[in-house]
Amino acid sequence: MRKGPANLITDVEGLLVGNVSDARLKSGVSVLTAERPFIAAVHVMGGAPGTRETDLVAPDRLVQKVDALVLSGGSAFGLEAAGGVAQALRAAGRGFPAGGYRVPIVPAAILFDLSNGGAQDWAENPWHRMGAEAFSAAGRDFALGSEGAGTGAMVRGLKGGLGSASAVLDTGHKVGALAAVNAMGAVTVGDGPHFWAAPWELEDEFGGLGLPAAFPATECPLPGKGAGRATTIAIVATDAALDQAQLARLAVAAHDGMARAIVPSHSLLDGDLVFAASTGARPLGDTVADPFMLGHAAASCLARAIARGVHAASPAAEDLLPCWQARFGQGR
Repeated sequence: MRKGPANLITDVEGLLVGNVSDARLKSGVSVLTAERPFIAAVHVMGGAPGTRETDLVAPDRLVQKVDALVLSGGSAFGLEAAGGVAQALRAAGRGFPAGGYRVPIVPAAILFDLSNGGAQDWAENPWHRMGAEAFSAAGRDFALGSEGAGTGAMVRGLKGGLGSASAVLDTGHKVGALAAVNAMGAVTVGDGPHFWAAPWELEDEFGGLGLPAAFPATECPLPGKGAGRATTIAIVATDAALDQAQLARLAVAAHDGMARAIVPSHSLLDGDLVFAASTGARPLGDTVADPFMLGHAAASCLARAIARGVHAASPAAEDLLPCWQARFGQGR
């Protein structure tokens, strides 16, 4: 398994990502879309999720494909971002055919970033606008760190961020991950710079520091945020021809990557969620071995994406926490 050429989720051909950030609000939106509808599924393991249309992507539902997936800040207000994306899709003539109309299918998940130092004096919901703008900005290349849904994200002791990573399997299948990292837990070990995800790092993509020589005490610290003020939301994607049931299992497997990169993760106070998506471009060779390896690759990619998002975060006015680069990056 090796990195894709851009080390982004868009190494899965056909997928596009758009980011929009509001520096004053300290929030933003990230949209994954494609030129054609794609199959999607979801798995939630956190105790405090915020979602839209996730019931629709279960294997026993009528609609099997979606037009876009949305990751947004803004807590419940951020769910309006999906409305902005749906509006832009409608203008483009996209959507599920129903009763003579086209109805865009846009599942979404949100994280809590309202108390991060950003201005919350808005009178009209800004995430709807940002959703439409993020969809319009979608392309193959996009920035990481304090961008999109990761703009105002925080983890224990550090700024969070938007991360992505990709992998190419020996079978030729591609897997990618996109994560907005806003966790209750820690992404780094103790008070040092080392990332919990280090065993899965490829080619020094988040500093190449490895793991520390010694680990701190294993007892879990008290929560550093209040209830409902966390959540890591992510998308894993592949070009493998998986159906919705197989994608649901891919999302389950990908959660292992979240647990490898964030300690602790999946708490009652987090809304941790993973979408899985497939373009279906490359058939499976072995219907047992290939999905097995795809699950491993999805977990590894998500762990790497989480670390990359925190590693790439940048400082901004009114920040409540330092970014990794400001605290540890000098001379490394």
